[in-house]
Amino acid sequence: MFKNLIFCLALISVVACGSKPRVQLEEGGINLAPTVQHEVIAKEVAMLLENHSYKKVPMSDSLSAIVFNNLVKSVDQGKTYLIQSDIDNIQQYKNTISQDFRQGDLSASFHIFNIYSQRYLQCMEYALTQIDAPHDFTVDENYSNFREKLNWFKSEEELNDQWRKRVKYDLLNLRLTSTDKNADEEKHKETLRKRYNNLISQAKKTNSNDAFQLIMTSLTDAVDPHTTYYNPSFAQAFNEGMSNTLEGIGARLQMENEMVTIKEIIAGGPAFKDKTLQMDDRIIGVAQENTEFEDIIGWRLDAAVAKIKGPKGTVVRLKILPAGQELTAQPKIVSLTREKIVIAEESAKKSIKTVLGEDGKSYRVGVITLPKFYIDFDAYRKRDPDYKSTTRDVKLILDSLNDEKVDAVVLDLRNNGGGSLQEAIELTGLFIDKGPVVQVRDVRNRVEVESDNESGVKWSGPFGVIINRFSASASEIFAGAIQDYSRGLILGSTTYGKGTVQSAIEMARFISPTNRLLLKAAGGDPDTPNGAPEFGQINITMGKFYRVNGSSTQHRGVDADVVFPTQYSAEKFGESSEPSALPWDQIKTTTYAKVGDLTTTIQKLNASHQTRMAKSPEYKFLLEDIEEFNKNESVPQISLNETKLKKERDNSVAKNRTRINKVLELRGLPLWKEGEPQPKTEFDFVLDESLNVMSDFIPLANLNK
Repeated sequence: MFKNLIFCLALISVVACGSKPRVQLEEGGINLAPTVQHEVIAKEVAMLLENHSYKKVPMSDSLSAIVFNNLVKSVDQGKTYLIQSDIDNIQQYKNTISQDFRQGDLSASFHIFNIYSQRYLQCMEYALTQIDAPHDFTVDENYSNFREKLNWFKSEEELNDQWRKRVKYDLLNLRLTSTDKNADEEKHKETLRKRYNNLISQAKKTNSNDAFQLIMTSLTDAVDPHTTYYNPSFAQAFNEGMSNTLEGIGARLQMENEMVTIKEIIAGGPAFKDKTLQMDDRIIGVAQENTEFEDIIGWRLDAAVAKIKGPKGTVVRLKILPAGQELTAQPKIVSLTREKIVIAEESAKKSIKTVLGEDGKSYRVGVITLPKFYIDFDAYRKRDPDYKSTTRDVKLILDSLNDEKVDAVVLDLRNNGGGSLQEAIELTGLFIDKGPVVQVRDVRNRVEVESDNESGVKWSGPFGVIINRFSASASEIFAGAIQDYSRGLILGSTTYGKGTVQSAIEMARFISPTNRLLLKAAGGDPDTPNGAPEFGQINITMGKFYRVNGSSTQHRGVDADVVFPTQYSAEKFGESSEPSALPWDQIKTTTYAKVGDLTTTIQKLNASHQTRMAKSPEYKFLLEDIEEFNKNESVPQISLNETKLKKERDNSVAKNRTRINKVLELRGLPLWKEGEPQPKTEFDFVLDESLNVMSDFIPLANLNK
């Protein structure tokens, strides 16, 4: 999650403080250190994990080793910045780092972060020196970009050689991929110079909150892959993501050349309605309704966004440098009233597909795509009659599909990582009459049955649910309930296996009056965005999900009735690949009434499915893709010989063109010729075959009515 954090320069030395090494700022150096607020929060989080989480994990030597490895991996997973002496230096913390959290002592963690930061900028600065160095692109040598399975560099000389090769690769890549036919070597060098200087500039903006977020993630991941501490900014982003709404001007922003740049204007938002702002306009100043402008050139993106966002109904003024104009141009002033904006692309969507069945009949299938289970909790708590939620959106879609008289409905939950438990339960209620949906066991081993209590259904016809390895949590609750009730078909591959319950708790609840006074005296955190939880929040595992049949979804996930092959193995992807994951277990079955019995029907559908697969060229393509994905290359090697690399890329392009042309030919579409842009094949075999299975299911379901 945090691999994209950019880190800052730290010139450090270690001095004794009692028996524990401490980080001290060297003269002229830049060093990150924890704030008082960080220390208080770390101590409280450790207490929660030890005493109140589902696992109740003590801050022990064995946990310390996991936290240590997590932290090292999170800062340098590819082993491209640190050297062996750095690792030797920090080994002293391996068995004590989690106990430090209990005391609110973050010196060891920040020491590790700062050593990495120092190496990061050292590598970037060295890379700059290599841009104008002579490079021979006829020599046979290789470059390994991701070295996780290799040893740490033994010396700075080895590290420098890696970065010499990195620069050589970047230059060679620009040579081979540039669309500018007039670009010469000097232009490529200038492009690379700007790239590295931008990385250095962003690295120097890293602050202690960035370090603290990464450090706390290393701790929580060691306890449980789904327990997470979020600093105020991350907490605000998480909560907005859960609600599928945000409050602001309705624009997606990106940092380009030290300036906040508009990269997308969200339909329906204030910026969209005003029509003054355009793509690639740059925001160089921000002011609230009755305040002076602040110049934000060179600011971190998150700090600038915190100034621009704000509660709905409030006014923000922006100083805009229009796209394409020089810095010396006269900026324009734009005033916008912030609104609540719905993130439409992550909401439920529908389409209707026509499928020709094996019986020669044509069937219309409504497909509902659901990227996540969302609800605007804030609006719901305030009893807003128009609050945004998954169930409300899907209910409207089902009304529409009923009006359009579709023969079946398919809910596509592929890559749906979950979300609101409440929404998973209520959405299940649209397809079953009232009854239990999921069982939850809490930290005291008490089991509570969560039920749909509303009579009636919104869709009673043939129903299918498509899942894959990245369908998780709420998706698994929904799919498991549909399967247990025999209400519909489950199509695809085994789900993620995330069967734990998290509660989102603001850390302010755990800050004692004494610590509040301490934090107030220390000045608090000036970077906390408007409306964000003051001390962040913790999403902590407080229970475990069980299906109505008593089986946990944890670790094992939900198996499909009609199975499709997948490239994502359980050993590498999903809950079963997480070292700190809770195991599978089972409790008593709760009382529920099945809608019917699909056992015989599923056997018939699988037989038809397998017959189609044996004759399907597209199925063969899918198996080829899976085989290619799972090729075991321990450390990929990239040739730095221009002739060889160009030949490898040409062969890869030719192979890809052949593969795509086979698909285009099958579908009766024009072939992709050399020199033309790559066509969109929209090859979704799993959806297409799922619709074929549904066309087999419709007449069988109608016979059983």
